[in-house]
Amino acid sequence: MSIKERLNFELEVIENTGYPGYFLIVEDFIREARKMDVSVGPGRGSAAGSVVAYCLWITNIDPIKYDLLFERFLNPERVSMPDIDIDFDDEGRGRVMDYVISKYGANQVAQIITYGTMAAKSSIRDTARVLDLPLFDRIAKLIPNVKLKNIFGTDDKSKGKIAALRSEEKDMVNELKAMSEGDGIESETINKAAILEGSVRNTGIHACGVIITPSDITNFVPVALAKDSNMYVTQFDNSVVESAGLLKMDFLGLKTLTLIKDTV
Repeated sequence: MSIKERLNFELEVIENTGYPGYFLIVEDFIREARKMDVSVGPGRGSAAGSVVAYCLWITNIDPIKYDLLFERFLNPERVSMPDIDIDFDDEGRGRVMDYVISKYGANQVAQIITYGTMAAKSSIRDTARVLDLPLFDRIAKLIPNVKLKNIFGTDDKSKGKIAALRSEEKDMVNELKAMSEGDGIESETINKAAILEGSVRNTGIHACGVIITPSDITNFVPVALAKDSNMYVTQFDNSVVESAGLLKMDFLGLKTLTLIKDTV
């Protein structure tokens, strides 16, 4: 396949999958980042296989020279969201975000929320605090790297996880089970924690995901204000945002790029 044929093939796939706008937006803010003297990574992951991305200077690695496959990035047989991981130096990342907000409007740009859930130990600690149980760390320390639902589960998967533990960890699990069968505050703590495990405990902001929408973002997803910021965050997390048909851009801030820039 000649370079011209490869380019035509890629452009056709990009057009048929509806992503020309995505490429143009990414090209725009990367070009602006370079103008602002923000260091931009050469590109990595599957996007480095796209000749179109290379010609637009989204990536800086020649896919023809290194025989890289476009299909790993965007496959006409199995259309999945394209994902260009873009690295900026961590000091300049905020300036690129500000540019995107000023260009597309603060009501069309949002970061993505993340939901932190209660793990086994944190559910024990939180429940114990509410029930005023002193010295609750003693119970938390009895939990090996296994979920409470597996410790108390009777299904084959749970039994298999417990069977795979080391002998001293099995002793800890048996002690925890014995405590849970009592009738004091310790057993109440363990049993309530097992119910709470896995529920949402706090929210955060996705390290790099940014959503840009064609019109007001509230037409697409519910939003909230980010903590200590006046920027929107989606109230849907990463998986839901993509299935809602919104395109995620990855703005990664890399200390390494700042370090290289300072050294140069």
